[in-house]
Amino acid sequence: MAEDHMRYDILAQEALRGVVRKVLAEVSRTGLPGDHHFFISFATRAPGVRLSEELLKQYDKEMTIVLQNQYWDLKVTESAFEVGLSFNGQPEMLHIPFSAIKGFFDPSVQFGLQFDPATAPDERDADEEAADASAEAADVEAPEASGEKVVSLDAFRKKP
Repeated sequence: MAEDHMRYDILAQEALRGVVRKVLAEVSRTGLPGDHHFFISFATRAPGVRLSEELLKQYDKEMTIVLQNQYWDLKVTESAFEVGLSFNGQPEMLHIPFSAIKGFFDPSVQFGLQFDPATAPDERDADEEAADASAEAADVEAPEASGEKVVSLDAFRKKP
């Protein structure tokens, strides 16, 4: 069998993580529609995961959270999501990179995804890409801020 230089396994996992990202982003804007709710399992020791020491003691390797009735402040970025949940009556804010997710399940429609954290890019890779993009964007100043004239992007495009 030929060696997979394209790394389709990683590409497929990333595309499916994009499904979770898009669903959570929509829920953060509009709330959970109908009977939808989610079970999300993740590796608690994965890079970028933030949760209290108390929870980390209880869930040393993996944890499953449920987003259904009682959650708050769901925020979604390109690389992670944050959500407030209550554990034994104590409010907690969790920060979970998409790369740490091991499973996503919506029992209302019997939809589920499983992930291999080993194929996930490190959150630092995503942060570095974002920093590179920010640096590139910073190189182009807004005309109002710099007082310089506007230049058409066509000047930078490769010509056939």
